[in-house]
Amino acid sequence: MASRLYTWGRWAVRRRGRVVAVWLLLLAVVGGLGIALHGKPTTEFSVPGIESQQAQELLKKEFPQAAGGVARVVLAAPEGDRLTAPETEAAVAASLKKAARVPGVVDVSDPFRAKTVSADLRIGYADVRFGRQASEVSQESKDALSDAMAPARKAGLEVEFGGSAMDAKTEVGGPAEVVGVVVAFVILALTLGSLIAAGLPLLTALVGVAMGVLGVQFVSRWIEMTSTATVLALMIGLAVGIDYALFIIARHREQLADPEQDVEDSIARAVATAGGAVVFAGATVIIALAALAVTGIPFLTIMGLAAAATVLLAVFVAVTLVPAVLGLFGERMRPRGRRTTERAPGAWGLAWGRAVTRKPLLVLLAGVIGLLALAVPARDLRLGLPSNASQPVDSTQHKSYDLLTEGFGPGFNATLTAVVDMSGIPAADRTSTVTGLGRTLASDAGVAVVAPAVTNADSTLAVIAVVPKTGPDARATTDLVHRLRENAPTVDKAGGTLYIAGTTAAAIDVAGKLSDALPLFIAIIVILALILLTIAFRSLLVPAKAALGFLLSVAASLGATVWVFQDGHLNGVLDIPSAGPVTSFLPVLLIGVLFGLAMDYEVFLVSRMREHYEHTGDAAEAITQGVARSGRVVSAAALIMVAVFGGFVFNHDPIIKSIGFALAFGVFVDAFVVRMTLVPAVMALLGRRAWGLPGWLDRVTPDVDIEGAKLPGREAAAVEEERTEHVVAVS
Repeated sequence: MASRLYTWGRWAVRRRGRVVAVWLLLLAVVGGLGIALHGKPTTEFSVPGIESQQAQELLKKEFPQAAGGVARVVLAAPEGDRLTAPETEAAVAASLKKAARVPGVVDVSDPFRAKTVSADLRIGYADVRFGRQASEVSQESKDALSDAMAPARKAGLEVEFGGSAMDAKTEVGGPAEVVGVVVAFVILALTLGSLIAAGLPLLTALVGVAMGVLGVQFVSRWIEMTSTATVLALMIGLAVGIDYALFIIARHREQLADPEQDVEDSIARAVATAGGAVVFAGATVIIALAALAVTGIPFLTIMGLAAAATVLLAVFVAVTLVPAVLGLFGERMRPRGRRTTERAPGAWGLAWGRAVTRKPLLVLLAGVIGLLALAVPARDLRLGLPSNASQPVDSTQHKSYDLLTEGFGPGFNATLTAVVDMSGIPAADRTSTVTGLGRTLASDAGVAVVAPAVTNADSTLAVIAVVPKTGPDARATTDLVHRLRENAPTVDKAGGTLYIAGTTAAAIDVAGKLSDALPLFIAIIVILALILLTIAFRSLLVPAKAALGFLLSVAASLGATVWVFQDGHLNGVLDIPSAGPVTSFLPVLLIGVLFGLAMDYEVFLVSRMREHYEHTGDAAEAITQGVARSGRVVSAAALIMVAVFGGFVFNHDPIIKSIGFALAFGVFVDAFVVRMTLVPAVMALLGRRAWGLPGWLDRVTPDVDIEGAKLPGREAAAVEEERTEHVVAVS
């Protein structure tokens, strides 16, 4: 592989103008399509086959009035006042009358007739039902609904909005994300020692990210995807795009520190060595993200494929656009005033490598015990989807949540929907069956209120609202959903089918589905790691060590995420409005992404160790030299990832916030504790055995040569270059 990439690197340098032009043309085309023909992302996380989704599809078919998106308008009078005051009641009626004329609205409830007013008559709500699903309600309709509440606001009422149709929109590109990119630039400048060199990884990464994100938006015109998919593509693409370019540029400048090194040959060698590691590491990230498809969950599959496509673009940018741009800058990329031959490379890295390998067993035990301690909170991991309590405190969704909790109790925000398919029940028995079910549901100790049943036009479908005593994020509510579903056999005997649905039940179902898929996904990732690293390093012990280290990183990251988001620590520092379950798809996503990134650092670090071992046969010195030559760049790459992911921790969306934290923490732990500390310690304990491979396996394992051991020397390359130029001239 190294020889082919060497040739490819030379080709990109010699045709640098054309390569840059092609990438700019592709950016313009994809960007134009993404901007002009983009689709509309959804905020719903639906999973085919789960009970709540089956109920939703049944409602859409048999009772469409009950299946549309709902905007819950929450009205609150000032302290000491009541909604039932004549002037206030008239203002509410005027507002709701205007709301009924909003485009797309099919029904508006009256809080006074429906008795949806709190006991102290201060807080009430009205449900505004749309004819379309929540994700299809336009922003214009939402704005019109807000404007319709002007009479109520003028009367002194506080008006807030909740409900499925008013879900908060995911937004990126705020100051925090920009700060992450600025921090990345500072790290690049310090690592590479040049502002020009520091700007190149950002520039090339932005090309790949822009194409990836805009391409995802274009595809969303035909494929339904969540808004989180675009954010994940941006997050992952930006981080790996900067890192991949950094590895190639750093290797190029390291080689150019020798004044005898030819620029074109240096670029080609950087592509062949560091670029080979980029291709291999990128392949692991892509495969890991694409492996999210094994969960059988469409929105997660699309999310993984979108991020994988962006990583693929980052790899192509690294091995084509980066060498072309380096060719344009030529001698300006050569470091000034020092030579690598005059001093040992990576002085601090060399010192760190020797310190770690001096007492390897002690370092290993301390590191493992520390990571296991961080992982302890993960034992209590609970999965779910964020409720409006997790939205920013100043958002209307959070305020409506608090008002409803104050007026009607915490369980009101977790209202469940019992859907009864009565098409198989004799007409004479339908009323008694539904009435009996309502009494049974109300008898549960976890239920606060059961509303009267509402049926469709032909009485083949009944809907019963069930209000729990506990909130949507409480474990007791999850237990209640399971208990209520135990009533299904009774309805089945009567000839009907019972479904327990609603937003809270859907979140519980999605979490259960993902929990079931997690063991298979972990098994696939670990096996994948063993296979890929065996091919890369022609060793069995190195892959086994890498897989175990990866599992420790995941466990520690999950433990920290549970400690912060579920247990409620650091809420003030990280601006987390409310503690709650960990986002249901975060563990699967974390495992897939962190696996790829962990293998990045493993490949870059261990490939330099193997490179030295191939040339000297000294296993002990190979460890310290590998850390010395790659430690600085790996550390910088990890800090860049942490900065980029960390910027998303301050995003207002609770899902993006938790993903950013988990990835930032996971990358930091994996790079600095596992790869830079535990890996050298384990390699020191293994010695020459680390590079062993059974004979039968050695014969069937392909030799990919990511270290560039088979590349020609500089003199041979120069002779080959002169021969090629002579042949071209004669022709």
